[in-house]
Amino acid sequence: MIRTYRADDWQQYRMDMYDPHRVLEPLEKETAVVDAALEALREAEVLPHTRYDHAKMLAHRQAVSELFDIPWTAITPRMHRLLYAINAVAQPKNMIAAGVFCGNTFIANAGAAVGPGACYCARDLVGVEIKPEEAARAEGNVRRIDPSGVARVVAADAVEFVAAFDESLDLLYLDADGAGGRGKGVYLDILEAGYDRMPAGSLVLAHNSVNLADRLKHYLEFVRDPAHCRSSVNVIFDSEGLEVSLK
Repeated sequence: MIRTYRADDWQQYRMDMYDPHRVLEPLEKETAVVDAALEALREAEVLPHTRYDHAKMLAHRQAVSELFDIPWTAITPRMHRLLYAINAVAQPKNMIAAGVFCGNTFIANAGAAVGPGACYCARDLVGVEIKPEEAARAEGNVRRIDPSGVARVVAADAVEFVAAFDESLDLLYLDADGAGGRGKGVYLDILEAGYDRMPAGSLVLAHNSVNLADRLKHYLEFVRDPAHCRSSVNVIFDSEGLEVSLK
């Protein structure tokens, strides 16, 4: 059985990817939808609880709005809140986000540990972007929020970077595209590169679990197999989706 959380309005909830900070719905509704998704993750034992600081999340969002150069993004306000909340609950010491473009998806994860949204102390939070010019943009964006360097962005191939990462990997966020027609199929390559260094209880978050589900077929089969992940939930509250898996 595929575990799914699906908001009633997910097909109608749409954003302009060139206007990422536009308010799409009342804050109370956004919070309620994300809280329901978090509860579904708790019930599936992917998360231990659903508590996070809503005021710190909004402080984080305001900083991103004011300081980040975001040419476009497919990360909706709901998704941004969910990524922040998952990291705030799980509090990964080491996190890698693969395929971060301008850094918006990376800071949605890392913002729970750095900047005005920080609610815990992390060791190493790394965004990986294969295009050097975008990695440079992302690093510049992140530095405006996190002067400490705990969160950083590197220009690298995600499979190679994850394979060479010599620390335990507590959370892996996947949003990369593979070369040579591989596309989102590279998710499984990245996960397999780091799987052995992911301790029990680590999380894998895969964006595009809805709109690119066909390209993610082998990845989704892998994380939904109890031999590989103890639990996995497809969160559907926008047209992109997020598969959240617990090793």
